[in-house]
Amino acid sequence: MTEQELRLKSVAYRRTILTIIHHAKAGHTGGSLSCIDILNVLYNHVMNVSPENFSDPNRDRYIQSKGHAVEALYTVLADRGFFPAEALYTLSRYQSHFVGHPTRKVPGIEQNTGALGHGLSVAVGLALAAKKDKRPYRVFTLLGDGELTEGSNWEASMSAAHYRLDNLVAIVDRNGLQISGPTEQVMSLESLTDKFTAFGFAVRTCDGNDIGDLLRVFEALPFAPGKPNLILARTVKGKGVSFIENALNWHHKVPSDDELARALAELDEAERLLKVVV
Repeated sequence: MTEQELRLKSVAYRRTILTIIHHAKAGHTGGSLSCIDILNVLYNHVMNVSPENFSDPNRDRYIQSKGHAVEALYTVLADRGFFPAEALYTLSRYQSHFVGHPTRKVPGIEQNTGALGHGLSVAVGLALAAKKDKRPYRVFTLLGDGELTEGSNWEASMSAAHYRLDNLVAIVDRNGLQISGPTEQVMSLESLTDKFTAFGFAVRTCDGNDIGDLLRVFEALPFAPGKPNLILARTVKGKGVSFIENALNWHHKVPSDDELARALAELDEAERLLKVVV
């Protein structure tokens, strides 16, 4: 998939995220919009995983540690054909497996997540298993910046460096906001580059909402032999819709009928401008 195709795909994904959250009357809007470009590039350009090879022990693995942004993951998995797109409209419905955090009952999901701070530990275990079994797969995990206050992340980081897990790729969705406020006010995290470097990671930064920059950083993997990889992806919470961007109240706010219409109109215009460029 070309860079232009990926950019258009991100617009389509944002439409779906907003529509299914509106339909469900539940969901984490801001965080799903901030990380969707990352998932887009991972599933459509980087990772060796598909519905056809999901039982192959050599497939790449993806663990969504920031499980509350599951609407983004469901959207991409549906588009990749892991399940029919109509299933998205059962989100948060009675007896539906499409609940507010990832569950292995949904095709394409590797691990139940949502208890923040657990995803990196799971990913370390999977990457270590690949090394011991001499398998070629890589393990990718997406962390929210707010969850980095959980100490289990730093225990996992020590293990990743100790076992030289250069097949592990941790990505931090650095949008700077969490449910209770700006991350630097809730619990200061900076300098994340220095922290992860000190814990033994090879660190790269990028604009996590720019497809070209994401392609550049992912194509540079692995960053250093024998070191786990950390991508610090600076993003905008609510990216793609002007009145949702950087708005704390949109952490899990559901768009009204009018807000959905306004958001979709903005996305239609974004798509039109992208096609003009072509």
